[in-house]
Amino acid sequence: MTAFPPDLLQRLAAAKVVAGFSVERLADAVPIAQALLDGGITAIELTLRTVAGVEATRAIHAGVPDMLLGVGTILTPEQARDVKEAGADFGVSPGLNVKVLEAAASAGLPFAPGVATPSELETAIDAGCRLVKFFPAEACGGVNYLKSMGAPYAHLGIHYFPLGGLNAANMVDYLSLPNVPAIGGSWIVQNDLVKRADWVGIRARAAAVMQAVANL
Repeated sequence: MTAFPPDLLQRLAAAKVVAGFSVERLADAVPIAQALLDGGITAIELTLRTVAGVEATRAIHAGVPDMLLGVGTILTPEQARDVKEAGADFGVSPGLNVKVLEAAASAGLPFAPGVATPSELETAIDAGCRLVKFFPAEACGGVNYLKSMGAPYAHLGIHYFPLGGLNAANMVDYLSLPNVPAIGGSWIVQNDLVKRADWVGIRARAAAVMQAVANL
């Protein structure tokens, strides 16, 4: 199946924090990504929760080439192929769909499926995945649950990308785990800031997050 190349996983680990957001207006895509990059965040997860998702991927790929461009909420094989063509560096999904994994592999899109249970994790491992999205992280039990679930598979070198309920107060707890190269969070890009086109405000929030994890 598909896996994260070592250099891509290294870039994700260097980024530490992946800012997740959706784009309602295509015109906002590049300014959001640029504001995040200016604030020190070097990786994003742009979700396909709006009709602008694929075109926003294309716009960020062209307009902010230094950003590690992840695309999330990939639910169908067609979406996996579309975002790869649009310039996505990697893809993630909230759950585990083998057909989507197969499509991502065929398209050459590094992919991290979502898992919440050991059974789902074993399916992902069997498909060749060594990076998985742990979602919804806090609702499932947070850091303690991840420690317990991951323990039997530690010898396989599985890495986890937690999302769901993460924030400035708990992100360091996750990043302190040796098998968590990066975390994702939607609290950084606030909708009211986007509506006001307050790119300076988004940049400041990004900078505050990166300052908090600078010594990890």
